[in-house]
Amino acid sequence: MTTTAVGQVDGKTPEDRAQAHLGLTLLALCAAGLVVSLQQTVVIPLLPRMIVQLHTDVAGVTWLFTAALLSGAVATPLLSRFGDMYGKKPMVMVAMGLLVTGSVICALAGSLPVYIVGRALQGISSALIPLAIGIIRDTFPRERLVSAIGIVSGTMGIGGTVGLLVTGLIADHTQSPHPVFWLTAGLGVLATVLIQVSAKNNGVRHGGKPDFIGAGLLAGLLVCLLLAISEGPRWGWGSGSTLALFAAAAAFAAVWVFAELKIEQPLVRLQLLVGPQSLSANLASFLLGFSMFGAFTLVSNFIQTPADKVGYGLSGTVLSVGLYGIPSAALMTFFSFNTGRISAKIGPAYTLSIGSAFAGLSMGWLAVSHGSGTDMIIANVLQGTGFGIGYAALGTLAVQHVAMSESGIASGINSLVRTAGGSIAGAVTGSILTAHVISGGHVPTESAYVASFATLAVGAFGAAAVALWHGLRHNGN
Repeated sequence: MTTTAVGQVDGKTPEDRAQAHLGLTLLALCAAGLVVSLQQTVVIPLLPRMIVQLHTDVAGVTWLFTAALLSGAVATPLLSRFGDMYGKKPMVMVAMGLLVTGSVICALAGSLPVYIVGRALQGISSALIPLAIGIIRDTFPRERLVSAIGIVSGTMGIGGTVGLLVTGLIADHTQSPHPVFWLTAGLGVLATVLIQVSAKNNGVRHGGKPDFIGAGLLAGLLVCLLLAISEGPRWGWGSGSTLALFAAAAAFAAVWVFAELKIEQPLVRLQLLVGPQSLSANLASFLLGFSMFGAFTLVSNFIQTPADKVGYGLSGTVLSVGLYGIPSAALMTFFSFNTGRISAKIGPAYTLSIGSAFAGLSMGWLAVSHGSGTDMIIANVLQGTGFGIGYAALGTLAVQHVAMSESGIASGINSLVRTAGGSIAGAVTGSILTAHVISGGHVPTESAYVASFATLAVGAFGAAAVALWHGLRHNGN
């Protein structure tokens, strides 16, 4: 070893090594984020095939997607709270460990209930994104925060689209869904190793007790609400079972709010959920999550619908779903690395509004024109632009107005409402498709898809309007 100058070792200064380590940390967090978002979508192109393999229907198989979102919605604020209490890096390792465990269970599963259990364990890893943002705030210098948060947040959309492509490539060679889950397990192990060797467990510990009562009440609320929405068309919206579930969801919500106001250290501090700046950021997150996760499932099913048999659709394969998504993945990657500069100039709120508007145009295009592959490519270009910009800006908007000590839980709450929006989107679109089917079969009508695309477009445009209003009130921030 040679010293080339004062403070230098092998030609590298301490500053150089610090910068290199920050780069490795960011790479590790992005890799983990990609795996997490990938596991959320790898199952989507397989749903039509698994309906037959598991002897279920659209509503039943949709729970393979919804279960992961539901568990993520409950686990995200809980693990974020644990991150503030015990350190964010250990909670990241827990989340990745559960992702690997759930992946192995799905890789060995042979029935719908076992798949749902595995998917629920995988979904807990959704807490990684807010934990990663917390690590960035604890570790990175202020001048690099916006761009680093934007890059990690942007991996959600990138990994989701890459997941569709990877699944398509695998499904083109085998009818079994198991190899897809072995792949996510392997990638999860690699990402976990990267996190272990690169990320530091910085940040102040705040102590306290976990709010398991709040977590249980939140889980009850979401399960009752989603079950009522997804099963309403089959049971009847006016049936006793459906109404009882809606009533139970309302009761859980009331008790949950009361409990969170009374407990000393709540799971969700309501000020961070509905405070002056938090409310609009969380509402925009909910609506954008509703549009994004709903679009993944809907577009995949539509592409695989056989036009020669039902009169609409693109007669595609599982691989076709991924290939159509390539423009979206490329644009999400580009904008996740460049949106930080846009946000620094005009503010994250206005940036989010622009991204959400593009996402709305994507679903609006498919609602109006969906008869060819060209329509799908145009929609994916708009979608990649919208979600790439929107999600990168959303990560910054969620935490910039809170104290460093609350960054983990604030980001966790924002992720919770985004994931809850995605869960509800799956139930809503599944409900629409189930309620309007071609006579004599179980295939949804074309008008059901049009209504679903339009519903998702309204959600994205709603996010754009909320973000614009937020920006006007708070000077773009």
